Amino acid sequence: MKGIRDQVIIASKVAPGHLHRDDVIQACKASLRRLAVRQIDLYQVHWPDSSVPIRETMSAMEELVRDGSIRHIGVSNFSVKETDDARAVLAKNELVSNQVEYSLSNRYAEPEILPYCRSEKLTLIAYSPLARGRIADTIPQALLRKYNMTAAQAMLNWATRDEQVVAIPKAAAVGHLEENASSVSARFTLDEYKQISEGSLP
Repeated sequence: MKGIRDQVIIASKVAPGHLHRDDVIQACKASLRRLAVRQIDLYQVHWPDSSVPIRETMSAMEELVRDGSIRHIGVSNFSVKETDDARAVLAKNELVSNQVEYSLSNRYAEPEILPYCRSEKLTLIAYSPLARGRIADTIPQALLRKYNMTAAQAMLNWATRDEQVVAIPKAAAVGHLEENASSVSARFTLDEYKQISEGSLP
């Protein structure tokens, strides 16, 4: 990242076993050293841990914002209630995101988490949007030909059809990065999105 730090967004997480105040601070500082940067753009609680008061964890996150170690606070794998609880104990900062698994084959976020993110203007960060390599075979070939897309590109396009959603697909090569980036060079129509959604249901 040397020379291009202002062009990238760095996101990291604190593990569920490190959610007490001192552990959160130490984990962040260790990440900063390993990354060789002064600030992490988005620091997230990886998983909720009911054995640690959320107020203690969020207080530590706000302390990291105050000292400039992080810019924004996020969570990951939080339910709507857990997200609400985290937001309620923040004194001066906003919670900006919840990272959850979301893909054509995993629609767990749709009934509650995605509508909540829409209404509260939180970003839903979709991890495993390509279903861990299980590329959908239910996307109509006519649509892929129409938009000159691969099935993987169509899956990413579908996952990010909502303005509150960003996807973080894994890429093992530059070619994968380029393919992923071009997945939103065009958008399906609302009827086509519906067709893809309904076609992927069991």
